[in-house]
Amino acid sequence: MNGIVMSNVAWLEDAVRYRDLETCAAGNTATGEDVSQSAIAGAPMDVFAARSEAIELPLIVKGDGIFLWDDAGNRYTDVSSGPVVSNIGHGRAEVADAIAHQARTVDFAYPRVARHKPNVELAERLSRLAGPGYERVYFSSGGSEAVETAIKFLRQYRLATGQPDRTELISCLPSYHGGTLGMLAVSGDVRQAKFLSGFAKVSHKIPAPLSYRTPEAQSAGDYAAECAEALERKILEVGPARVLAFVIEPVGGLATGCIVPPVSYFERIREITRRHGIFLIYDEVLCGMGRTGHFLASHRHRDAAADVVVLAKGLAAGYAPLGATLFPAEMVDELAATTGYSVMHTYAANPISCAAALAVLDVYEKEKLIEHVPALGTYLRDKLELLKAEHPIIGDVRGQGLLFAVELVSDRTTKAQFSEPLNPADMVRRHGLEQGLIIYSRRTSGGAFGDWFMVSPPLSITRSQVDELCGRLSRTLGAMSRELGLR
Repeated sequence: MNGIVMSNVAWLEDAVRYRDLETCAAGNTATGEDVSQSAIAGAPMDVFAARSEAIELPLIVKGDGIFLWDDAGNRYTDVSSGPVVSNIGHGRAEVADAIAHQARTVDFAYPRVARHKPNVELAERLSRLAGPGYERVYFSSGGSEAVETAIKFLRQYRLATGQPDRTELISCLPSYHGGTLGMLAVSGDVRQAKFLSGFAKVSHKIPAPLSYRTPEAQSAGDYAAECAEALERKILEVGPARVLAFVIEPVGGLATGCIVPPVSYFERIREITRRHGIFLIYDEVLCGMGRTGHFLASHRHRDAAADVVVLAKGLAAGYAPLGATLFPAEMVDELAATTGYSVMHTYAANPISCAAALAVLDVYEKEKLIEHVPALGTYLRDKLELLKAEHPIIGDVRGQGLLFAVELVSDRTTKAQFSEPLNPADMVRRHGLEQGLIIYSRRTSGGAFGDWFMVSPPLSITRSQVDELCGRLSRTLGAMSRELGLR
């Protein structure tokens, strides 16, 4: 390493920092020591990723607004709010102060044995923002737990109300609903089939209402209508009396590249599920909390409201782990009068996480972040469409509010994807880092439905910052195109 013999610790830190796992596996050749990868103590989380997906990652030491800085002083724009989490931006002193105050006051109180004010106050605020039908809120540690809470509660409700045969779930392919074993089984990713086979109870799948790669050149609206009818057919195939719930994201995330199904689609699936006595769950872990310009993305189609809504990510905006499952008071009170719902994780309604979320909501209200989203979202979309006109590598731009995906293609006319071993999701991340951008992108379902990356900056972004982001993104796409020999 530049001719310098490094200590064991320094060598390991350097190897891990730059994701040089081959160096780690081979040992410290500078000192002649045989240090295998299995002998190394510790390492950052990215060492668990496949070597084929490895790129050099910055060591982030500071965040402020939409920007992050690494240990070398390089500044990056957080293009995707991490994995669409940091809705209010980084480095908010008021949130840090609220967390510190809560930690000094009441650091922990388990909901089975005690109540605490942050739980009560946050539940009231969320219920008010969500509107009628969501008067009860169950807090958990994140999105996966929150979606699973919805399903487990509904199962307990059906048992208590004399419908024990309702055990089947329906979801979309592709889709994503969390990383626990149960939620991976509900998610739709073709790569997971072998992993889940014989290992977990997998949900029944229907086609997601994709809008870009539709069969036989169907319009997005016609295909969405066909996908809604697929729900009816699947229910009849499984048996209406056996289906517990249908789970869907009102606006897609990374799994679908931010699809925005038409309102008519949701009106139809609401009618179908209600007619068959099947619960409808809206997974708004990613698209909720103002990301689309509405507090709930499903407020866009209030006449097709779900029975249960799930929030996370932007709820505590990355400052603390927190998820929330919103239920109607009538249903919760009815179950409480019989068996109740008693499945609880240790950190349910954690006081510090709830205090963080209350401070985050204060920022939302003080700075009117949700009210700003429609105009900023339109401005960002227009900029992305200009990039599409400039760069043939962009096949589609889609999304809503400040939640967009940019689909990458090798040929826009035919919508052809990049052939193996090329992985455009990793390539755009790598070139983005070189241009000062941190981009959320990974190949989902092995690329079976397309390749895209997320453009979902913090809601606090300004127009001038959108301009800078898109300028750097243009240079990123230009460098990627040159590497691919496309320009």
